[in-house]
Formats: sequence, structure tokens, C-alpha cells
Amino acid sequence: MTVDFCGLELAHAIINASGTFDAIAAHRAFGDELLERFPFAAFVSKTVTLEPRRGNPPPRLWEVAGGLINSIGLPNRGLNGYLEHDLPILAELPVPLIVNVMGFSRDEVAELVEAFAERPEVRALELNVSCPNVETGLVMGADPDETARLVNRVRPLTGKPLIVKLTPNAGDVPAVAAAARDAGADAVSLINTLRGMALDPRTGAPWLGGVTGGISGAAVRAIALAQVHAVAQAVDIPIVGMGGVETGRDARDFMRAGATLVAVGTQSFRDPSAGLGIASELAELLAKSVV
Repeated sequence: MTVDFCGLELAHAIINASGTFDAIAAHRAFGDELLERFPFAAFVSKTVTLEPRRGNPPPRLWEVAGGLINSIGLPNRGLNGYLEHDLPILAELPVPLIVNVMGFSRDEVAELVEAFAERPEVRALELNVSCPNVETGLVMGADPDETARLVNRVRPLTGKPLIVKLTPNAGDVPAVAAAARDAGADAVSLINTLRGMALDPRTGAPWLGGVTGGISGAAVRAIALAQVHAVAQAVDIPIVGMGGVETGRDARDFMRAGATLVAVGTQSFRDPSAGLGIASELAELLAKSVV
């Protein structure tokens, strides 16, 4: 059930969504068994920014029917810390490493892409475009022109595959996907989380330390399928589909909607080995029928 994705030969079609599986912590918890039975065909790192980020204040999670709201806030060591501490460990994983990067301007993203372009351990890059450009105030991934400018800026800096992670909050997601493709993106991934909030049942004040957060899990699956399908009609590059994938049948639905790969996120919080079960169920389904 191997899959060719932008020149990467993967053992199957299931990967992780950025920020939802901490491979370093999992290795500490489960030891080398994790490496022997790694849950995903490729590993997507949590978002790396130029400078270290502490993330949002707690509380950071709220459970909703069929999912979670998270307000983690992209905590990370920053570029230098990632290169020194995280990359040597992640390079030992038995699958290709895809690094997710985010910046507050095109120049910041370019600096990150250029740094990782030189590292053979990194096989592909995913651009998190859900951040506002400090120069324009526009969310880069919500505006086709902003997305095109970003990809045009970084495309000459690396020959590695570039995946643009689309925000579901754009007015015309397929138009943003087409702009990314036309500017040189090799693939797109979607959906990212949808904005939501929760109130403290005792006080009525916002529960999350960041006030609002991102909704994920089964609650967003139908929206994710609709957006993946719409994007698949607009572009002919590979798509990584995600949003509420809990079973092999869910994964097959995303492939039927147009996804080449399927990413698992919230389900890994419940079961760190969920990717293995989903990949196995998907293989059985695909063996019985055409996608």
C-alpha cells in the first residue's frame, strides 16, 4: 500500500497532523517499541517559529461533543533550539520528517525555509499560513494574493517539497489552494482547526487562557470533507486531508473526496497508536474495493 507523495515513497497513506503527536515525548514513554511500530508513514513536526514561544496561558483544552478546543499557542524552542535539540532526535525516526514552519512575515518564513533547506534530515516543509502578515495585517492563508506572494518568496530557496497548510477560515479556500499551486507549491493540506470558544460554567467568563481556540475532532469532519472535495476540484496537486479522522472508513472518505494522504490529529490524544489502527483498517477497505 505504498504511496508516492511529492517524490517521497511512504509505506501507507496515514500521517499525523502537525502539533498533535509529540514523537520525542512518545519515545521517552514507549521506548524503542515506538520506532519499531511507528504510527505514521511520515512525521510532521509541530510548528517551528524563528524565536522561542511559550504558548498561550492555561487552561489550554476544552472538550466538546465530538472533539476538542485547543488554545495551545504554538509553544516551541524556536529555530536554533529546534536545530540543536529536536532535529537530532527526530532524524532517528524510521519515517520521512516533514517540518512545519510559521512566520509573521514573508521574510521570517523565508529564513526558516532557507535554514531547513540545508538539512538533509528534513524531507519536506509544510507552511503554516494561518498567521497574519505584520506588513499587511492579512492572514497569509486567507487571501490568495498573500498566499501567492509567500510561496513565490520561498519557492526559490529549496528544492524540497513545499506543502501549504490552508486555513478553513478563508472566504474561498479553493482559490487560495490554486494560488499556492500556481506559485509553486507541491501540495496542500487541510483543514486546520476552526475557531471556537468555551465559557466557564460557573462564572460565564472565557475558559481558555487564550480566550478562543481551535476546534478539532469528529465535530469538524463533515466541514473538512466538503473543503477537501472543493479543493480537489480546483487543483491537481496532492492533498493531505484531515479533520476528525478516527477510523479507516473516515480515512477512505477523505481519499474519496480527493486526498492523497490522510492526517490524524485529535484521535492521537485518545490513543497514541491510533495511526496504526487507522492505517490497517484503511488497507483492508482498499483491498476490498476501489477507493
